[in-house]
Amino acid sequence: MYVLGFVATWFGLRWRAKKPGSPVSPSEVEDLVFYGAIGVFAGGRIGYMLLYNLAGLFDNPISLFFVWEGGMSFHGGLLGVLIAMGFYARRRQLPYFAVTDLIAPWVPTGLFFGRVGNFINGELWGKVTDVPWAIVYQGEAVHPSQLYEAALEGVILFIVLIGFSARPRPRMAVSGIFLLLYGVFRIGIEFIRIPDSGEYLAWGWLTYGQLYSSPMVLAGIVLLVLAYRRPQTELAPRS
Repeated sequence: MYVLGFVATWFGLRWRAKKPGSPVSPSEVEDLVFYGAIGVFAGGRIGYMLLYNLAGLFDNPISLFFVWEGGMSFHGGLLGVLIAMGFYARRRQLPYFAVTDLIAPWVPTGLFFGRVGNFINGELWGKVTDVPWAIVYQGEAVHPSQLYEAALEGVILFIVLIGFSARPRPRMAVSGIFLLLYGVFRIGIEFIRIPDSGEYLAWGWLTYGQLYSSPMVLAGIVLLVLAYRRPQTELAPRS
């Protein structure tokens, strides 16, 4: 699923790079995807250990490298990609948000395949339910929350971002829309998804996913406000 996500992103960015106004050329897309892949794997693994399994990391620091045991965090992977894009932008002497606006519409393709992978692996299930489309898992009918996330974070977010970026937008706007909508979708899904840790943080409903997604919503709003309050002299190119 990771491979499918990276391949889809590569094809999408190659298509975009051939259009006028792209900050990268088609021949530079490979480097961009490579930086992103390093960010996903390094950030996802480190983020999982720090955000969800800190005690295990303290007990056995080498467990950070036990990738065959599973354990990847989206929020850690996102931070890893943002850092990697910073290095890429600096190396290519590009404005940071020109790069993030370019890749943002294609990130949902990786999210889609990742959530399908969660479903195939039988992990991250939703709560018990009686809806007609429930999936029987370990003898109980539960929400297929992985497929809900594939639809929201993958399909719908992709359609919104592609449509929004089809016209020139102020720099940071596309990145802002991505952060805002992903955060809203993830917070909503967490209400019907079993917490990753198996326990709620507070009030019988707050999860780590909601806690870590809340700053994304705020950051998305801030980026959108800054994008549309600045002089409209810099427009992000079409995706």
